Amino acid sequence: MKPPASINDYGLLSDCQGSALVSREGSIDWACTPRFDSPSMFARILDPAAGHWRIGPTGEASMSRAYLPATMVLRTRFDCPTGVVELTDAMAFGPDERGHHIGHGSPHVIVRRLEGIRGSVECELDLRVRSEYGLTRPSWEMHHGCHTTRGGPHASVVSSDLAITVERGDLHAVVEVAEGDVLSTVMQVASPFVDQPDALDHDEMDDLLQRTIAGWRSWSALHQSYVGRYQDLVRFSGVVLQALTYAPTGAIVAAPTTSLPETIGGTRNWDYRYCWVRDASFTLEALWVAACPDEAADFFNFLGVAAGRSDGEREHLQILYGIGGERLLPEHELDHLAGFAGSAPVRIGNGAWQQVQLDTSGELLGAAALLVDQVGTFDEQTAAFLVSAADIAARDWQQPDAGIWELRTEPRHFVYSKLMCWVAVDRAIEIADALGAADRVADWARARDEIRTAIERDGWNERVGAFTQSFGSDALDASNLMLGVTGFLGPDDPRLRSTVEAIARDLTDEHGLVYRYLADDGLPGDEGTFTICTFWLVRALAHLGERDRAEALFQKVVGFANDLGLLAEEIDAATGGQLGNFPQAFTHIGLVNAAWDLDRGRATRSEAEGSS
Repeated sequence: MKPPASINDYGLLSDCQGSALVSREGSIDWACTPRFDSPSMFARILDPAAGHWRIGPTGEASMSRAYLPATMVLRTRFDCPTGVVELTDAMAFGPDERGHHIGHGSPHVIVRRLEGIRGSVECELDLRVRSEYGLTRPSWEMHHGCHTTRGGPHASVVSSDLAITVERGDLHAVVEVAEGDVLSTVMQVASPFVDQPDALDHDEMDDLLQRTIAGWRSWSALHQSYVGRYQDLVRFSGVVLQALTYAPTGAIVAAPTTSLPETIGGTRNWDYRYCWVRDASFTLEALWVAACPDEAADFFNFLGVAAGRSDGEREHLQILYGIGGERLLPEHELDHLAGFAGSAPVRIGNGAWQQVQLDTSGELLGAAALLVDQVGTFDEQTAAFLVSAADIAARDWQQPDAGIWELRTEPRHFVYSKLMCWVAVDRAIEIADALGAADRVADWARARDEIRTAIERDGWNERVGAFTQSFGSDALDASNLMLGVTGFLGPDDPRLRSTVEAIARDLTDEHGLVYRYLADDGLPGDEGTFTICTFWLVRALAHLGERDRAEALFQKVVGFANDLGLLAEEIDAATGGQLGNFPQAFTHIGLVNAAWDLDRGRATRSEAEGSS
């Protein structure tokens, strides 16, 4: 069976430490554990020979699937000529993981359960571990009643109710599943250099699944209290964002995948399994809407540790970090992998870690200002860190940088970067008391006025009738939709309306979906429309009072989600299929915030706060 040709076919599993993608056919074609950024054990999504684990019918079947309510536990139903079976998949939580603490004790176990619903269906297990992005094909041996791999940095330990055999170096089983049968298989990732765990019996495997369901639901019960027209979409996106959070440190990954292409056959293939300060800050803002923001303190602590600054140090934040706080994230290519649908190269690491992007202080202070009522007074280290971020913005806003889109061209004076420097000092002034920084307000206010003057003087292009990508440029950029959303310009400012209308007219495809930009970015090839940018247009239209247009566009873009509700980074303008790494935190952030803006005046966020 070939891997799917569309990322729409995949569902996400997560234990808030690692991740897996499961196809509609019941094949795990991507799995990284014990961490999101661990070398994969299954990577068929990037190369047919790079490993997979399928459980499902041997013959034809029609399929439907859904997450169990308020969880990341996936159930796939196979309707076959002879009967019906259901496959339930999860990455397990540890004992007594509830509420805010899910994922902290994850045992790095994938649980898969087959259940006969009606009639009888012949099913198969086909498990082909290929460690280290397909480089290692381990051997199998029996140990403590388990099938255990030898070879590679991790051992895969398999317990099963099925009669498994080793065929050509891989695990295989065929079983007739009748109505009422329940058959489980689990795989645990362990160190090959210590004694391996004993085999799990049927009840123990079932307990892993049940406590994982209970863990997700306890988190949702504590956090998921948003009420509004789009509450199902918002709450589901909140679960997705939690699933992309690395529980041991509080880091939030941009996506759980690498090198899913921005256009099929293209080379714009990047590794997103790291924590971008920008994306994570926006995630905290979205979680404020979608759930209680208990994660805020963990994230601010993570950044303080990762940045590792001494008192008074005023150096730029690195724009992304490893989920354990790592700074060195060198980018290189895996030449042995063909890439998704032949889209090479496959990259691991991300060279953007070396770029200077001035906007990150703004997103960080924006999140802090939004969350201050929940966080209360910041601890001394976090306050000093945030004060430093505001000081950097006030000092360095006049410098050119690489911009929000990480362009690999010469640095420029990007309007969005200046805007977010303005946001950084504006929000720092707003929460100065919570930061213990009343003495800094006068300096920040001076910088805020200077930034505003520069943006209004040099960012506005009279000929284009819009604020453009960078000072002196004629190119439009979707990030300037945030001029109104951030409060820099009011809804009655004609320049804001003109900018929004120019982007809606000239930076969209035939569906009205928004491109990031259409200017040269120094990279070969094309890309699809950028889904968070379309959500930004929804927000911008809502701020201008164009509610009917905003609602219609919102409904259109959420219609491109897959059957599970998952959204990728981009949408292919030609086919309507999703592109890029998947699922994308940035996109689900955009959905949450757009829904909130559309619901203002209707949604009862106060109810959500009251029940948190």
